[in-house]
Amino acid sequence: MKKALFLFGFLLMSTLTFAADGGMEGSISTIGAGIAAIGAGIGIGQIGGKAMEGLARQPKAAGDIRTNMIVAAALVEGAALFAIVVALIK
Repeated sequence: MKKALFLFGFLLMSTLTFAADGGMEGSISTIGAGIAAIGAGIGIGQIGGKAMEGLARQPKAAGDIRTNMIVAAALVEGAALFAIVVALIK
């Protein structure tokens, strides 16, 4: 948890520093895009970890688990891409 808060604080400070001469509008959208990217990374990590646990418990279900993992990862990436685009358009 401390690492996540440190990362968020670093992201916030670097965004505000780089956007100091450009105004506040760009920095807020950059923070939103960064949070969306971090959320997607966490989500895909959870999907991969749980899929490996499922494969370890039931190796015969590898095909079904792999298919569901790919679909879930695609949905997470799609949602993250949409969030990043909306954050950068604003």
